Amino acid sequence: MSIGRDGIAGLVLLAICLVLLVKSFQLPSLPIVPVGPGFYPSIVLSFMAAASALLVLQDLLKRRAPAVASAGAAPRRNYRLVVIAFAIVGAYVVLLPLLGFRVATVLFVGATGRIGPAENGAAMGGARRDRARHRRGELFHL
Repeated sequence: MSIGRDGIAGLVLLAICLVLLVKSFQLPSLPIVPVGPGFYPSIVLSFMAAASALLVLQDLLKRRAPAVASAGAAPRRNYRLVVIAFAIVGAYVVLLPLLGFRVATVLFVGATGRIGPAENGAAMGGARRDRARHRRGELFHL
């Protein structure tokens, strides 16, 4: 049985998580504090190890039962939206100390809501479409 890139990435992450998880239990703890310094890293690493194991399992199950995919069924990749999203996050990081948390976050949420294609129901585009359908009486009509 072969394993794909997702399975390999999951195995690498699982190995890293398990090594670090063992190291987090070996951190010295203070007798006064009930929660030692390795408590929160062990929680995060446990969830990350579980997600990595699920990724490996998902890849193995996908390899076991291959689905018949047509050439036209592959989703169209839109790298332009990815670049725009990174630019918006970068602008948010720059504007955060200048405008403050509230104003910068409102601008960030508004900008990210506008970049998604409305026909997919993404972000604010889908909400705008649903509000318009609700006003016309098409939404929640029994």
